[in-house]
Amino acid sequence: MSTDLAGAKCNLCCTKLENFGVTAGGSVLLHDVNLHIHCGELTVLIGPNGAGKTTLLRAMLGEIPHTGTLTFLDAKGLRTGRPLIGYVPQKVDFDKGSPTSVLDFYTACISGLPIWLLRSRQVRDRVLAGLSQVQAAHLIDRKIGNLSGGELQRVLLACALDPNPDLLLLDEPVAGVDASGMELFYEMVSSLRLQYDLSIVFVSHDLSLASRFANRFVLLNKTVLLSGSPSEVLQDKLFVQAFGPLLMSIESWHETAIANYHQEA
Repeated sequence: MSTDLAGAKCNLCCTKLENFGVTAGGSVLLHDVNLHIHCGELTVLIGPNGAGKTTLLRAMLGEIPHTGTLTFLDAKGLRTGRPLIGYVPQKVDFDKGSPTSVLDFYTACISGLPIWLLRSRQVRDRVLAGLSQVQAAHLIDRKIGNLSGGELQRVLLACALDPNPDLLLLDEPVAGVDASGMELFYEMVSSLRLQYDLSIVFVSHDLSLASRFANRFVLLNKTVLLSGSPSEVLQDKLFVQAFGPLLMSIESWHETAIANYHQEA
């Protein structure tokens, strides 16, 4: 089993977490999280409810206090220290009756200013280019409140990629999206990973689908229990112990997930 923890040497572009921990209200939410997240790899973060997956992403973003360090190593020497991070949350709360268009929303995301202060052909062209990356250029003038779950997540993904980040964090971005939309999202993320040599951390509960696209699974339950290829993690006893009663018919589900992984590999 490959652990690939932050104590190991890494001469490649990567984001390194060392001794990461989060404590809130006297409760330890995360402890001793050590991990390498390599450029060009899709790392799927899995674990039972309450394992600390969203907490880890929020700590990496700097939204909540944490112990330990997060550092970025750029193999090209262009940027070191802290990575530029793009983030897609599980959901975004907004007024569905708002007249805000995708163009308005995207412009506010990249500038922090309302669109009427930045109206220009250049801004629209930039938004169109960003949306085109995720097959969503046709949505530019649609109202945000009229988008389907899958369409909204593609818009959020486009915003997270502008400017191109070193590290992309996706917190269950396909929750509530239908099966075809989920697969399309995974395919787009996998393509972007290759195109931009991105480090991607994707929180997911759909382990069968995730195993088809991931380079690495990381099993988290307050700390990193396992890290390795999808087939390695899915076949490990610690995986079954971590999910336990949360998985119905674990043996048949497990066999299906592994079979899907090997079929796609």
